[in-house]
Amino acid sequence: MKILIACEESQAVTIEFRKLGHEAYSCDIEPCSGGHPEWHLQQDVTELLKEKWDMIIAFPPCTYLSNAGACRLYPTKGNLNLERYEKGLKAKEFFMMFYNADCEKIAIENPVSSKVFDMPQHTQEVQPWQFGHPYTKKTRLWLKGLPELKHTKIVEPISPFLPSGTSRKIKTKYGVARDAKMRSKTFQGIAQAMAEQWGER
Repeated sequence: MKILIACEESQAVTIEFRKLGHEAYSCDIEPCSGGHPEWHLQQDVTELLKEKWDMIIAFPPCTYLSNAGACRLYPTKGNLNLERYEKGLKAKEFFMMFYNADCEKIAIENPVSSKVFDMPQHTQEVQPWQFGHPYTKKTRLWLKGLPELKHTKIVEPISPFLPSGTSRKIKTKYGVARDAKMRSKTFQGIAQAMAEQWGER
């Protein structure tokens, strides 16, 4: 299959599909860090969506949509930060570009969104600990023409992957990820499950 992995500089998912013989390409405005620039399309993804793809898997930016940023969206009780809200609406518009793409098989990944953005109903929620990584990090999937991911290796979580609340500032032991790039990377166990379970169809 010819597969577009959008908004992926790590190439985690791209590499797993390539292992199975698929023509998979990562796409991001940043250079790839996965070691395979020959499989990376460093450009705005918009034009690529006009091409014919057998499958599209997208990881659109979530900074302004995520419920984790609700404290910045509502800096004081009942008062909406209009500037951040507008950025969130633009992020939703970008998300919907993938959701409405002309492709029979689509998967979009994002964390839990703030209710104010009224996102489409997600298909499934997954956790790293369901795929062999001992962390909590609730992630939602929106699927079209693809089955829900089956858990591959359930383990006991030992820590949240993302720091929360004040822990980002004081750098407590809670939360493994220390920067935005690390927080956005796809766990290998989930990437493998995507390739093995969706790549055979």
